[in-house]
Amino acid sequence: MIDSLTALDGRYARLTKEFTEVFSEYGLIKYRVFVEIEWLKFILMDLKLDSFENLNTKALDNIAQTFDREDALRVKEIEKQTNHDVKAVEYFIKNKLELSGLSHIKEWVHFACTSDDINNTSYALMLKKGKEIIVKLLRQLILDLEQKAKQYKSIPMMSRTHGQPASPTTAGKEFVNFAWRILQETNIIDQAKVQAKINGATGNYNAHHFVYPEINWIQASQRFVSNYLKLEPILFTTQVNPNHSIAFILHAMIRAAATIIDFDRDMWGYISLGYFTQRVKKGETGSSTMPHKVNPIDFENSEGNMGIAISMMEHLCVKLQKSRFQRDLSDSTVLRSLGSVFGYFAIGIKNSLKGLSKVDLNNNVIQKDLDNNQELLAEPFQTAMRVFGEDNPYERLKELTRGQKITKKDLVKFVESLEKVPLDFKERMKLLTPENYVGLAQDLVDLYFKQNKR
Repeated sequence: MIDSLTALDGRYARLTKEFTEVFSEYGLIKYRVFVEIEWLKFILMDLKLDSFENLNTKALDNIAQTFDREDALRVKEIEKQTNHDVKAVEYFIKNKLELSGLSHIKEWVHFACTSDDINNTSYALMLKKGKEIIVKLLRQLILDLEQKAKQYKSIPMMSRTHGQPASPTTAGKEFVNFAWRILQETNIIDQAKVQAKINGATGNYNAHHFVYPEINWIQASQRFVSNYLKLEPILFTTQVNPNHSIAFILHAMIRAAATIIDFDRDMWGYISLGYFTQRVKKGETGSSTMPHKVNPIDFENSEGNMGIAISMMEHLCVKLQKSRFQRDLSDSTVLRSLGSVFGYFAIGIKNSLKGLSKVDLNNNVIQKDLDNNQELLAEPFQTAMRVFGEDNPYERLKELTRGQKITKKDLVKFVESLEKVPLDFKERMKLLTPENYVGLAQDLVDLYFKQNKR
């Protein structure tokens, strides 16, 4: 691990291990073998392209189900001779069939397929599994954000717009904002269909139709992709899948990543302001020279890795939808980085989760900020003055508060000077504080949980 080229397989290997079986070279070869075997079963059992008595389907399934790293290394040895990775898989399966006493069906392996028929279906299966893992992580982050929202639903907190003191909110409402945003994208990723095609060299079933014109190959390919691979069939392609489903899912992941970065930065800022404290872990060092420091490293790590993920996803989303004429190979090398995208994305989520698990609200600092910013009440006061017809309400509050600190006494004196506001409403104004001027923040938290049945 110490000589790993990338952080994914080195420093962060413990955070990306669930993707190794899916997106590694071994994972890709294993999925290719699976697709080839399923296609072989389909053309023999469903289409019955030839009559084979006592077809041993268990022997076919066994090739895919028992495929291991030793088998993958054998495929790589064959590739050294073929200089073609998919052809190496074909020859590997043929060798396995010979060893299983099924030599008579070996030439049906890879029947009428182009390489991308196997590759696009394999990557689709990888994407399907990868997004399942990501959705699980995202839903855990949503749950943790929701827990904080419930816990801090009624805790008033001064907002900041443009970095300056602004109308108060509650700490819980701010967590709900992020939970809601991430939930939207998570549902999109979760529900997204993964598309795949198996239609030959230029997407027109040329070879299929030439040798078996009586078969409805369009329907057959749809049936295979749907029933055997559990994917969404796509018909209108060149030699390659146009990869719209990959782009669709990655674009939702980009938005989720951007939201998580937004959350990371806000938490970083709140920690800097003292609104949240971080629990200290015995033995950890915050700074190599400043012993007092407890740095928000988890949120910083999340932000950095999500940034890498976004940059890669943006490239894949655009690149994978482009191919010169009916096929060029530039997509192939890019697709091999799909696992890296999921790796960096997962590291970002996990570090955000870790940071969130270590923070506690600092009520004293939050309350102090509210008490020291009485000018926050300029907004409701000038709004009330408009309602009751006071002259120049905005301008008068601006003169009283802009760029300067005022006290509660200053506000009470100002309220008493008002001429058109009724006495009972003046009393309401005198009782108003930044702490209880939170609008419907708590109700919005409740509404979130009601709407999402959480």
